[in-house]
Amino acid sequence: MTTQSLPLTPTGTKENQLLMPEGTLETFQQLNTMEQLSVLAASPEGVSPAMPELSDSSGESSRGNASGSDSSPGDFRNYVDSARQATVARHYKLMRENQTLSFVNRMYEKYHSFDHAEMSIAEAFEKLENYVDSSDPDADFPNLEHCIQTAEGIRAAGHPEWFQFIGLIHDVGKIMFLWGDAADGQQGTAEGDQWALGGDTWAVGCRIPDSAVMPHLNESNPDMRHPVYSKKLGIYKPGCGLSNVKFAYGHDEYMYRFLLHNKAKVPDEGLAMVRLHSCYPWHACGEYAELEEEDGSDARLKEWVKEFNKFDLYTKSDERPDVKKLWPYYQGLIDKFLPGTLQW
Repeated sequence: MTTQSLPLTPTGTKENQLLMPEGTLETFQQLNTMEQLSVLAASPEGVSPAMPELSDSSGESSRGNASGSDSSPGDFRNYVDSARQATVARHYKLMRENQTLSFVNRMYEKYHSFDHAEMSIAEAFEKLENYVDSSDPDADFPNLEHCIQTAEGIRAAGHPEWFQFIGLIHDVGKIMFLWGDAADGQQGTAEGDQWALGGDTWAVGCRIPDSAVMPHLNESNPDMRHPVYSKKLGIYKPGCGLSNVKFAYGHDEYMYRFLLHNKAKVPDEGLAMVRLHSCYPWHACGEYAELEEEDGSDARLKEWVKEFNKFDLYTKSDERPDVKKLWPYYQGLIDKFLPGTLQW
């Protein structure tokens, strides 16, 4: 497989250099404008957005997406008439009505002391074995299988081990359902209230952009009637940096803070993938550019998040992974980057 480096310099050692397989995605042109914005991140000026084609050992390209499934981009992120439309629409309605700056601050206080439990990553996956995400129109199988699919796509593309590890654990923050309840949108069933576990996120404390999924729901958010929070920049100052911005609370922010708290051995690029992979208004639609660090560090990390999201999205497949067979390899990655008993 022929690979090339992204036009950016990663933090850390040479072995952490990000690799990209060659290839383009012709069916991108079949999508409408909003699908293009939602599904693929913006590319450099004058270059059409592209998704890697993966080649097997014989040099033949995989079909459709990073996992080799038959699905095309138009099959993903369908928020109009998917088989799970009623569940997904209810999820985002509740998310808009409840995800306010005040709520996010309360979740910071509840979760970021990491005193709810002690367990390993493997034990956490056991707790998540039957968890199904109510915000996802593309998958109705347990989240563990999606994590394995994502990691396997990253592995097949030849990306470094820390990147594969991030693919494996990026959704583990949904384990908050063990300590949450319906009132806080943290139930563990696909039919329950999960509006503070999963779903596309946006910055809180400022205006929700129209590029957020289901924008007709924006006005139902109480903060959009606040004299400050309803402004474009809200409580933030230009160039403040995304590290100082709060986002709608869910598994992303929790897992990011969890990795920091437990001193995971991953670079900043991996941490950004975990924290910001659900913020489609930022990485897919160019929102919040005014808030990014003036030194360009946030813009650089965005490229890594966009690369990760190709696998988070396009590896979803009806072909279920053999978790038992694959697990020894991924336990090896866990032992390398975040071993032992951890604080949750």
